[in-house]
Amino acid sequence: MIQLLFSLLAAEAALVVVLLFRTPARRLALLAVDRSKRGRGPIMARTVAATMLIVLGSSGYSIAKIRRREGEFAQLTPTDQVLASRHLLEASLMAYSLFLGLVIDRLHHYIRELRMMKKNMEAVTKQSRVLEEAKLGGTEEIQGYQKKIDSLTEEVQLLKQQSVSKTEELKTAETNTLALRKQSEGLLTEYERLISENEELRKKLQTAELRLSNSDSKKNT
Repeated sequence: MIQLLFSLLAAEAALVVVLLFRTPARRLALLAVDRSKRGRGPIMARTVAATMLIVLGSSGYSIAKIRRREGEFAQLTPTDQVLASRHLLEASLMAYSLFLGLVIDRLHHYIRELRMMKKNMEAVTKQSRVLEEAKLGGTEEIQGYQKKIDSLTEEVQLLKQQSVSKTEELKTAETNTLALRKQSEGLLTEYERLISENEELRKKLQTAELRLSNSDSKKNT
């Protein structure tokens, strides 16, 4: 389960990095995300997200249950410590995976909106050029064209402002992704530390079991 979550987290982080930079791989990634959002793709994605949320809630409940034991017995057993660490790691990985999925969805949405805005700006610019060339007509036509040019200019300014705001949102998403990457690196080191502690706890449990078996054998003799 943990290895699967690490693989999913790494794949999502790689997809976010690909979407942030203009490379040939970005077009392929956009096509893949577009196809995944067609047909039954959204239903499957929501089902997977709901399942992960349920498992996340179950892990949180297990952690709370183990903490209650600590309050009752004033100290956790090594097995409970290992289980609590494992549930905490799984919950963290699932939370990061869900967050990255949301980041991917928003990045894809903003990139598509930026492309549509650029196309609209190009169309408006062409229309304004045509209208400017038509100024050589009559006075009434010039006044009508001037009004259209003013309205189109306002639309261009509005589209530019929207483009700037979307660009700022993309930069914010990029900074969040970099921060999340640093957190995932720290999580990997924490996972390695937990593995080493788990091995030490297993050795302690084995030695404790050997001592118990020896004491039982002595009592029987």
